[in-house]
Amino acid sequence: MLLPWLILIPFIGGFLCWQTERFGVKVPRWIALITMGLTLALGLQLWLQGGYSLTQAAGIPQWQSEFILPWIPRFGISIHLAIDGLSLLMVVLTGLLGVLAVLCSWNEIEKYQGFFHLNLMWILGGVIGVFLAIDMFLFFFFWEMMLVPMYFLIALWGHKASDGKTRITAATKFFIYTQASGLVMLIAILALVFVHHNATGVWTFNYEDLLKTPMSHGVEYLLMLGFFIAFAVKMPVVPLHGWLPDAHSQAPTAGSVDLAGILLKTAAYGLLRFSLPLFPNASAEFAPIAMWLGVIGIFYGAWMAFTQYDIKRLIAYTSVSHMGFVLIAIYTGSQLAYQGAVNPDDCARSVGSGSVHPVWSAVRTSAYA
Repeated sequence: MLLPWLILIPFIGGFLCWQTERFGVKVPRWIALITMGLTLALGLQLWLQGGYSLTQAAGIPQWQSEFILPWIPRFGISIHLAIDGLSLLMVVLTGLLGVLAVLCSWNEIEKYQGFFHLNLMWILGGVIGVFLAIDMFLFFFFWEMMLVPMYFLIALWGHKASDGKTRITAATKFFIYTQASGLVMLIAILALVFVHHNATGVWTFNYEDLLKTPMSHGVEYLLMLGFFIAFAVKMPVVPLHGWLPDAHSQAPTAGSVDLAGILLKTAAYGLLRFSLPLFPNASAEFAPIAMWLGVIGIFYGAWMAFTQYDIKRLIAYTSVSHMGFVLIAIYTGSQLAYQGAVNPDDCARSVGSGSVHPVWSAVRTSAYA
């Protein structure tokens, strides 16, 4: 029963932040900090229980904990949450960066404190939902839900040195890119469900059932491309990265932490959890193309970072470069490379990229304001 609370706590905490602003501007901050502290503590409690492994076994994953509640039985949709070593690692990372995001924004946000922390908590709750959801409809629900609060975070509390038009433009570009990719994902998910129904006569969005869906090579390749494009936009993969530099540079410090440290990792998680297992043959065939895209991203991101004067844009392009390494590791098909893509050392680097650099950026911004 801990799994639903990992998602509910940030949503409840965010609502409380919004409603308690009337009692003082510091109240939402403390509620947000306590909320993410509880979320991190629950994740660490699951971790200490043991039995979690980052090794990706073939076939249906072995879940350490599951929660299932029927939602729309007619279409086989349920609130199905599950956790294994990979998803737990990402949940703990989200909790840790959530605490850091609250601390980074402690004295930065001056207006609408309650609404700011509502959006921040709901982003983090949506991200945790992405990492725990095993029903494909529920996964898509959380995938889309975490984008709306991020839009408000960028548009309302963007960088102090930018005017409103620039903030809104960056937020709108982020929203259009991510919503377009979400539409591609929705089409791919619905197509997969229809293919499964035609083959078995059963409507279901259950991930474990969809893993067994028989399909032709052409259909598998098209569906794989749909998932890959959706995740490539969020990762982001060159040339689908256009939204990140503007969004990262205009976002407040907490938004930069969420973007660099968490949101980009949801795409890598989606490839590992859904795209490769659901479409193994098509993914193997597509692997050389994906790895070349990763190589291009590595060099392009590094070169563009080298030419930047704004520290936040520099971090955005280094994120493009770093995620190129992750993309290559995912598609090599090597267990060693897979471990390298998700090991704790990589998480440490993610923490550095997601929290230390935005703090540095905030210090520099305040110094030159």
